[in-house]
Amino acid sequence: MRALVIESLGADYAGCAVREVDTPVPGPDEVLVRIRAASVNFPDLLMTRGEYQLKPPLPFTPGLDIAGEVAQVGEGVTDFQIGDAVVGGARLGGFAEHAVVSASALKPKPARLSFSEAAAYGAAYLTAWVALVRRARLEPGEWVLVHGAAGGVGLAAVDLAKALGARVIAASASDDKLAVVAAEYAPDAVVNVTGGFREQVKAITGGRGADVIYDPIGGDVFDESCRCIAFDGRLLVVGFTSGRIPTVDANIPLIKGFSVMGVRAGEYGRQFPERGAEDRESVWRLADEGRIRPRVHAELPLDRWREAFDLLADRQVVGKAVMRPDL
Repeated sequence: MRALVIESLGADYAGCAVREVDTPVPGPDEVLVRIRAASVNFPDLLMTRGEYQLKPPLPFTPGLDIAGEVAQVGEGVTDFQIGDAVVGGARLGGFAEHAVVSASALKPKPARLSFSEAAAYGAAYLTAWVALVRRARLEPGEWVLVHGAAGGVGLAAVDLAKALGARVIAASASDDKLAVVAAEYAPDAVVNVTGGFREQVKAITGGRGADVIYDPIGGDVFDESCRCIAFDGRLLVVGFTSGRIPTVDANIPLIKGFSVMGVRAGEYGRQFPERGAEDRESVWRLADEGRIRPRVHAELPLDRWREAFDLLADRQVVGKAVMRPDL
């Protein structure tokens, strides 16, 4: 089979190439999935440079969110049969024509979602769920400021926060992207962060500030977020796509009475397996019910993996870029 293989770590994806490799064989309680779609996530890019928390031994194939069809089942698997449409993920292996996945990490694909939509769904919406529900304990009617609102994890947070009854401010540095978000996801307000956003957020919220701030950007965005968060607010640290990991003097959250909360959805589920299972079930139930829907910005064949990576790295996507080995 063909797979995108990371053979060495370096800038500009220097160690990445599509190779012919042996098709894996499922072991006990595992399933071989024919990949129909795999979404590109920021950790995938970081792993090509060895800059993510997970540092697998070389060579490896990245790709954590997949959708496809069952091609083979291992011993002990009774929940799936050959031909079943499934979604799920592993921490590695998705950018290939086939992947072996633990049966416990798969579920039937929601009929409402295409393969590409299903692949674009899992990690982004699970991150949003853990951030907003588990960490921030979001209440209906609260103001949520979502930075990077056009990106995969940001747009998921906009979508989910609306479904949970919050009032949402979608923030981005691009008017064009904000226009798409406004037309398709109907946030309560949009803010272009170019040149600053503190005063705009204060004005929208009647001077109070945002109750919850969802920040996958870091850097200057985090710094200014500390100045427009409400008393008793929750500032969610989701990532650092700006490239700078910010710091905050402890007297600022003390005086302003807000909390800074880290969000690692996958690790949350590993630390609290029972809650993790509940979180995954809750997220997929929302998809089954049609209450939320991911946005697929582009579908590209495996051979155009660099283009897919660049769409994300250059912040050109509204939603998710997806690789489809069957194209």
